[in-house]
Amino acid sequence: MPPPSSRYTPPIPRSVKVSPTWVPVLMFTLLAIGLVVIFCNYLGVLPGGTKNTYLLVGLGSILGGIITATQYH
Repeated sequence: MPPPSSRYTPPIPRSVKVSPTWVPVLMFTLLAIGLVVIFCNYLGVLPGGTKNTYLLVGLGSILGGIITATQYH
C-alpha cells in the first residue's frame, strides 16, 4: 500500500459545485418530453399513427435527459 501523499489539495469551493438552474429544468423537460412522445406514439394520437421515428425521438429525448443528469451537481 503506497504511503499517503503529503501534498495538500484544497477542497473545491461550494460555489463551483452548484449547477445553474437551467440544468435540472432541461433534464426534467427532456425526460418528460420523451415520456409523452413515447406514450402518445403507443396511443396512436400523433400524426401518421404509430411510427418508429416517434419512438426514436422519445428515446433520444430521454437519453438527452440522462446525459444532462450527469452534469448536475
